[in-house]
Amino acid sequence: MDPKLGRMAASLLAVLLLLEGGMFSSHSLPPALLEKVFQYIDLHQDEFVQTLKEWVAIESDSVQPVPRFRQELFRMMAVAADTLQRLGARVTSVDMGSQQLPDGQSLPIPPVILAELGNDPTKGTVCFYGHLDVQPADQGDGWLTDPYVLTEVDGKLYGRGATDNKGPVLAWINAVSAFRALEQDLPVNIKFIIEGMEEAGSVALEELVEKEKNRFFSGVDYIVISDNLWISQRKPAITYGTRGNSYFTVEVKCRDQDFHSGTFGGILHEPMADLVALLGSLVDSSGHILVPGIYDEVALLTEEEINTYKAIHLDLEEYRNSSRVEKFLFDTKEEILMHLWRYPSLSIHGIEGAFDEPGAKTVIPGQVIGKFSIRLVPHMNVSVVEKQVTRHLEDVFSKRNSSNKMVVSMTLGLHPWIANINDTQYLAAKRAIRTVFGTEPDMIRDGSTIPIAKMFQEIVHKSLVLIPLGAVDDGEHSQNEKINRWNYIEGTKLFAAFFLEMAQLH
Repeated sequence: MDPKLGRMAASLLAVLLLLEGGMFSSHSLPPALLEKVFQYIDLHQDEFVQTLKEWVAIESDSVQPVPRFRQELFRMMAVAADTLQRLGARVTSVDMGSQQLPDGQSLPIPPVILAELGNDPTKGTVCFYGHLDVQPADQGDGWLTDPYVLTEVDGKLYGRGATDNKGPVLAWINAVSAFRALEQDLPVNIKFIIEGMEEAGSVALEELVEKEKNRFFSGVDYIVISDNLWISQRKPAITYGTRGNSYFTVEVKCRDQDFHSGTFGGILHEPMADLVALLGSLVDSSGHILVPGIYDEVALLTEEEINTYKAIHLDLEEYRNSSRVEKFLFDTKEEILMHLWRYPSLSIHGIEGAFDEPGAKTVIPGQVIGKFSIRLVPHMNVSVVEKQVTRHLEDVFSKRNSSNKMVVSMTLGLHPWIANINDTQYLAAKRAIRTVFGTEPDMIRDGSTIPIAKMFQEIVHKSLVLIPLGAVDDGEHSQNEKINRWNYIEGTKLFAAFFLEMAQLH
C-alpha cells in the first residue's frame, strides 16, 4: 500500500474509533482548563456578587413611565456597555428613538446593546439575549429589605432584578471574563443582544431584530436566553417551550352613566349580569375551556412526551405548600405539568367599571369590561382562537336577549414557542449541566409567555435554547426577589462549560 494512503486510512480509523468511543462525551472537555476556569470563578465569586450589587442598585424600572426611571435605564445600559468593552467586545449602543405614551408625553427608549467577541470562522457563534430592566419595587410593598440594595441572607441574594434578569446576564459575562483573565481563547465566538424594555413589552425590539437579521445575526449559529426559572429548588433545568397568550376584553354597555339600583333595579338588562354570564360561560369548575373548537388544534400527546413528564423531579407536596394552595385541580405530577405546559388554560383577570371599594354602594354600572386570557399551546393559532372566542361570546350573548351592546376585542396575541430538543445546543447544555451539577437536567416547558423566543425563531431562524439559572422560589416580579449565591456562581460555571461543549459539538 502507498504509505500516504496508509497514513490516511490510519487517521480515518482513529477518528472512527474516537467517535465510537464517545469522543463527544462531557469527559472529553479539557480537564485542566475546566479546573482552572472553575477555580477562578470560585476565587472571584465575591467580586461577582459585588458587581451584581452595583447593578441591582440601579433602579432600572421600565414599567413606570417617568423620567427618573428612564434616566436610570440609560445609566444601566451604559454600565453594561462599558463592562463589555472592558472585556474586549466591539459594542454598539443602538438608538431606539422615543416611546409615545397614551397621555401624550414622550419618553426616550433606552438603547439596545449589540456586542461581539471574536469572529473566528472556524468556531461556532453563540448569541446571548438578556434584559436589564426590572419590575417596579418599593420596600413599603412588603419587601423585607431595600429592593435596590442587594442583601445576602443565608446564601440568598435579595434584590430587584437579582434573578430577573441582571444575575443571569452577569453570569454569562462572568463566564467570559474567566477565560479572558486566564488568557484563554474563548471556545466560541460570542454575541450579545441586551435590551432595557423587556418588562414593558420590548418596545421597538422586533423592528431592530428584523433590521439586523442579515447583519448582526447573519453569522449567529445559536441563541441562548436565560430569563426563567427551574421547576425545583436544587435541580437544574433546560426549557424547550413556552405557551403563547391571547388577551381579551369583553365590554357590555347600557349607557355611559351608572344607575341607582333602587330607581332602576328590576327593569333593566344590567350590564354586570350580562358580563358575569359571559365570563361564566368560558371555563368550567375543572378548568376545561368551554369555547367550542378550542382544543381542535392542540398537539396530540405521545408516549415519548408522557415519559418526559415522568422523568421530571417535582415534589407535589412541596410545590403545593410553597404555592400556599390547599388543592390543585389535578392529583398527579404528570397531569399538573401537562396542564401547565401542553394544554391551554383560560384565566379571568378582572372587571373594569365595577364597584370594588370597601363599603356598600347600591350602584348598577352602566358599562363594564371583563378581562381574560387564554394561554396557547402548539399548534393553536392566534387568529383562529380570536374567531372562536368571539363567536362563542356572541352566541351566549344573543341567547340572553339583552338590549345592551357587547364588543369583544383581542388586545394581545402571542404564539407559543417550542424547540427541537435534539439540536446541538440542547446536547451541549445537557452535558454542561452534568459536568457542573452532576445530574441530568429536567427538560421543561414554561407555562408563561416569553415573546422574544418566538420572535427570534420566526425572524432570525436560528436554534434557540432557554437555560435558566434561578430556583423555583426566586420570586421574579414579586416582593423579596432573590437569586441564591450557589445558583449565581454555579450558573457562571455552567455557561463556561457550555462554551466548551459548544466548541466540541459545533
